Amino acid sequence: MTTFGERERAFENLFAHEEELRFLALVRRNQLLARWAAEMIGLHGSEYQSYIRTFVGGAVQGESEEILFDRIRGDFVACGIDTSEEGIRTAIILAGGDARREALAEHRS
Repeated sequence: MTTFGERERAFENLFAHEEELRFLALVRRNQLLARWAAEMIGLHGSEYQSYIRTFVGGAVQGESEEILFDRIRGDFVACGIDTSEEGIRTAIILAGGDARREALAEHRS
């Protein structure tokens, strides 16, 4: 293989690796966020697990961060939980940071 071909293959592998990590972090972020929201709502048992699965499914389907926000806000309003927009957005950011760290740590081990 030529030097150019080797470089091209290395970049393709790097891209695939970064996309895999990004996806794993996105799924993990949605899972962490769903756990937080489910606990705020007071879900337990199978309802808790089902709620989390819907958020993980949203990551697989490529739902945007705004859709997650709207979903949580709607659930909180429906359950009478008074949480500010800033509080939900902060939870999304924190879950994203934790998820990236966890995905990197899991990948390295």
